[in-house]
Order: sequence, then structure tokens, then C-alpha cells
Amino acid sequence: MTELERECLKLYAAVDEEKRRIEELCESIAENGGDSESAEPTLESVKRAETSIRRAYFSLMSVNDSFSARLHDIKKSRKKRRIIPRAPANYSVDLYERELRHFAGGINTYKLMLICFIGSFAGVVLEMLWCLLKRGYIESRAGLVYGPFNMLYGVGAVLLTVALYGLRNHRRWLSFTGGFAVGSLLEYVCSWGQEFFLGSRSWDYSSKPFNLNGRICLLYSVFWGLLGVLWVKNLYPRIAALILKIPEKIGKRVTVGLSIFLALNCIVTCVAVYRWSERVDGKEAQGAFWEIVDSRFPDSRMERVFANMDFGTDTEEVE
Repeated sequence: MTELERECLKLYAAVDEEKRRIEELCESIAENGGDSESAEPTLESVKRAETSIRRAYFSLMSVNDSFSARLHDIKKSRKKRRIIPRAPANYSVDLYERELRHFAGGINTYKLMLICFIGSFAGVVLEMLWCLLKRGYIESRAGLVYGPFNMLYGVGAVLLTVALYGLRNHRRWLSFTGGFAVGSLLEYVCSWGQEFFLGSRSWDYSSKPFNLNGRICLLYSVFWGLLGVLWVKNLYPRIAALILKIPEKIGKRVTVGLSIFLALNCIVTCVAVYRWSERVDGKEAQGAFWEIVDSRFPDSRMERVFANMDFGTDTEEVE
């Protein structure tokens, strides 16, 4: 028996003793007509003890959950597979980051920017492959005018990382709940922002059951929850382990460069899409700057890059 178990047994015995003493106090007050206010200090003491025990209980639950999850992940990561190696355990990655004192260790800005870039790229590639498998052809799923990048996936990866980082060494149901909430919020905000600022929508779930204004629906929110589990237990530790291989000197410079590229790409994309929406409404270019935008980003190019963008009032569902 461990020291913790022995202390818990002592606590249990102390509670039983206090329960017996309180029974005697109540009987004394009831039978002898004593002043009930004299029992107030005892009542306050019991309340404070209850609060302390409740805190200890929830703390012990967290310790048990974290310990169980870490052991499970470590054991699972050590099992060999022939084709795709298993993801390293998050706890192993944490230890390695602390040992190396890596520039992108923990959850700092460098790591988040690298995750944003990787997520923006990987999300587009996976969606294009899905389109190929489902429809038999490749269609652009990019969200930026330069390169196969979509900030929805990049920002989603960052939000999932920030929201679920503290749960990486806990059980999977917590990761599912966090992914469900974060993904749904991200999709709704992005859909609203695109429609409000650019007058367009890239997806509409109005035909799906349990949808909210066509921006999110239960089915895809569940997918976000599953993605949360996949991300924090499989994808994130792989990416974090990969980032650990980047030397500090070149890593910091590359991260800053990629961040500037994505920021400029977003600005140019917003300008190009805004002008595209004006052309759809039949508005002519006002000034030399917008004429340059028209020449660099004509309708044919924009339709090829943003194959699913719709400026109409009656939007169709985008799968």
C-alpha cells in the first residue's frame, strides 16, 4: 500500500469520526434545547473540509487520467508497424524538447507559425486527394492565390494545437470535445467573415440536418471532434518531432520568411477576391491599381484557383 492510499484511509476514518461527533452535537442541541448557533463553527469547518476534499478529488482524477494516458501512449508508440511508423508519445516529445532547449519547443510562436504553414499545405493536399478519390478528378482546393495553401486549415491546426495542447497527455474524449468546439467555432467565424467582408461563401450546409445558418452542421462538427483526437494524439507529435530536427539558426530565419510569405499571400488574396466580386457585379476597374489587379488575377485564374467559391445569393452545398 502506498503512502497516498494510507493517507486516504486516515482521511476516511477522520470523516467517520467527524460524522459521529456531529450526530452527538445535533442530539445534544435537540434534546437539551441548546443554542444552534454554537454549532456554526463546526458547520463552517465541515464546509471548508468539503471544499478541500473536492479539490483533492478532482486533482487526483486529473493525475489518474494523465498518468493512464501517458502510459497508454508510450506503450502504443513502442509497438512496431511495418508500413507507417507509429507517432511518438507526446510525453516523449516534451522530454526531448526540454533536453534540447529547442527554439520551437513547447507552444511558442515559432512552433505555431510552422504548424500553420504545414497545416495550410497538408489540408489542401488531402482535400485534393479526397476529391480525386470521390469524383475522379483533381480540383483546386487552395484558399490563397499563390501556392497550394488554405489558411482555414492552417489556422485550424493552430487553434487545435493551442486549445488541445494542455490535453495532449490526457484521454481521447477530452480531445474530441475540444476539437468539436474549436472546429465548429472556426468554421462558423470563417464563413461569416468571408460573407461579410468579401460577399461570398465557399460552403453551405443548409441541406444537412442540425445545421446553424448553413455555416456549420452536426456531421462536420463530429468530424472536427475526430480530427481533434487524430491531431493531438497522432499528427501533432509527428509534426513536433519533425520540427525538432530543424537547426535553430536556419529554423528561425525560415519560420520568419514563411510567416511573411503567408501574410502577404493573404493580403493579395483578399484584394484579388474583392476585385473579382466587383467584376461579378459588373463594376469596372477604378484606377490603375485595380486595372493591374484585373490583369494579374483575371476571372479565369480565380475560377481555377477557387473552384468552389460562390458569389450568388443562392449558395449550393460545397462538399
